[in-house]
Amino acid sequence: MPEEVLFKSERDQSREEIASYLRKVADNLESGDPINLKAGSESVTLNPPARPTFEVKAEREGPAGNMTERSIEFELEWDENDGGEGNKSGQLEIE
Repeated sequence: MPEEVLFKSERDQSREEIASYLRKVADNLESGDPINLKAGSESVTLNPPARPTFEVKAEREGPAGNMTERSIEFELEWDENDGGEGNKSGQLEIE
């Protein structure tokens, strides 16, 4: 499926700084407020529906025999033309 990147920001940050960003997104999700992303002159405002699809993915990457890079990806996904019912799957637990 084709993809259009509306906003991207990538830089090294402390765990505390990252937690602060995630906390703000969580607060906006909980209150139903839009999520405003801004870095320099780039910005985008997104308004997820009440029930977007939430994907969590852990990966190991790198060249064969040296896959030393780890990542955790959190993704909210929804169809702007849909009611936001999302996919049904097993309950996620984060401990």
